[in-house]
Amino acid sequence: MDQKTALEQLILSVQKPGRYVGGEPGSIVKDKKDVFLRFAFCFPDTYEIGMSHLGMKILYGLLNAQPDIWCERVFAPWIDMEEKMRSQGMKLYGLESFDPLDEFDIIGFTLQYELSFTNVLNMLDLGGIPVYSKDRPGLKNLVIAGGPCCCNPEPIADFVDLFQLGEGEEMLPEICRCYQDAKAKGLSKEEFLLNACQIGGVYVPAFYDVEYFPDGRVKSITPNRPGVPAVVEKRIIQDMSKTYYPDNFVVPFIDTVHDRAILELMRGCIRGCRFCQAGFLYRPLREKSAEVLCRQGKDLCESTGYEEISLSSLSSSDYSQIEPLLDQLYDYTQENHINLALPSLRIDNFSEELLNKIKAVRRSGLTFAPEAGTQRLRDVINKNITEEDIFTSCRLAFEGGYSSVKLYFMLGLPTETMYDCEQIIDLAQQVVGLYHRCPGRNKDRGVNVTVSVSTFVPKPQTPFQWFGQDTLDQIVEKQLHMKDCITSKKISFKYHASKTSVLEAVFARGDRRLCDVVYHAWKKGCYFDSWDEHFYFDRWEQALEEAGLSVWFYANRHRELDEVFPWSHLSYGVSEAFLKREWEKAQKAQTTPNCRQQCAGCGANRLLTRKEGKCVE
Repeated sequence: MDQKTALEQLILSVQKPGRYVGGEPGSIVKDKKDVFLRFAFCFPDTYEIGMSHLGMKILYGLLNAQPDIWCERVFAPWIDMEEKMRSQGMKLYGLESFDPLDEFDIIGFTLQYELSFTNVLNMLDLGGIPVYSKDRPGLKNLVIAGGPCCCNPEPIADFVDLFQLGEGEEMLPEICRCYQDAKAKGLSKEEFLLNACQIGGVYVPAFYDVEYFPDGRVKSITPNRPGVPAVVEKRIIQDMSKTYYPDNFVVPFIDTVHDRAILELMRGCIRGCRFCQAGFLYRPLREKSAEVLCRQGKDLCESTGYEEISLSSLSSSDYSQIEPLLDQLYDYTQENHINLALPSLRIDNFSEELLNKIKAVRRSGLTFAPEAGTQRLRDVINKNITEEDIFTSCRLAFEGGYSSVKLYFMLGLPTETMYDCEQIIDLAQQVVGLYHRCPGRNKDRGVNVTVSVSTFVPKPQTPFQWFGQDTLDQIVEKQLHMKDCITSKKISFKYHASKTSVLEAVFARGDRRLCDVVYHAWKKGCYFDSWDEHFYFDRWEQALEEAGLSVWFYANRHRELDEVFPWSHLSYGVSEAFLKREWEKAQKAQTTPNCRQQCAGCGANRLLTRKEGKCVE
């Protein structure tokens, strides 16, 4: 019985069989005889989450546009499906061909979240591929990875052959061409990797040795092969308007997290919020033109039948052509009954004009992110908004007919006190009072202010990479205290599980010794760690203890400014001197103007002057 026939019988007994059958509109099937390289694009989470990811959509279309490359999609099967597959000896497979994962040349993972690391191991194992790189001596089944977690990939360095730092639209095809050349010439895996590490943005962990001090801190990271770069710098796309973007998406048979057409307005952010890793990883700011966006939005709606367009970026209202863009899209979306979603709005540039445009095309509620409850702490994180900005935006929303807003905050920020936590609830209560004082409010509906609080995680390549996260006990104490401060039923309070944030902090600032922890935790049954019902913190604690490591060392310990980080040999364009200046300013609650007001000299703009892999100084 072939794999596809076996699958047809198996999926009748699992939840959501639509996750596993492929064949969706827009999926690409090629003849294996016509391709020279087979690429498995693996998303280490469920189908519904992976199919919502814009990066997969872009790179799937980009690779399949090459006649001799066939890129297929692979997702982590849910627990029930995996049990069936293992019991029947069925390997994880590509959704387009149903061929097992071990038949592919390159297995590429996108690493969006630290708690997906064990899913990477589980998918490799389920696909019949050894999880350790050292156990895969041949060129076939090369395992590569990209995505934001590659800014510090050391906790899974032993499992991945090659990491991509930065944006993949140019880098990934170059890697594939390098692989095709190595395959045609019969080169060894090491020979290929030595060639590949000359491609800008490519990091091969096996070519670097890490030395530690007796106390566990990193002493040095040095190349162990001639010609290997001492520092690997990320790649970026120079011109967003000219780079590849698909005119068609694969349209799922089942509901996904974001089931809509997505337009990427820009990459990067002008704001410089010190906690925000994405704001530093995707620098410098590069916008796509409104004309290109309009054309791409119409093409996607007409090819997919989607009835919603989402404008995607780190800060949509900072897009310099946002109002002309909405004007251009308005007639098309209205005529074709298409909803337009505009997430990631900034409080300080939310105008009445923008509200009126949003109201014309938006059905859902409004979300703002003050991040902190006091002005002092907002200055610490460089949020650059005032309490008056918050109230002005909420007043505009209420007078514009909205009766509910969601406010995002973070808990455990550097220098935070219990008073700062209390003021989050006080701020929400003031917003409730503001609603009742608005003469233009919707008097037929009661107000609801949702306070959503997530636990701060110090991230690499940010000014807060030196800061130690609050302990678990401190986090829980603050969460419970805030809950006790709420006296109004008009305030809804939501907070995230703190233990997952603690583990996220361990891996965010972790070193290569954590590879053993990841492996042994996976063997103990840890995967789908980002799902509460499958998160076993005690098993992770046991794996850390068995390795002689601790949560405190990685998550809670403050780092000295001269400490060598596990990622010190990986550059994302922002200078360490700039990050140190921002860290020192944070401790004094001093702000830095946004990039449009004044260049702060972070260093990322030099990436825009690259020629032939080198920077023009």
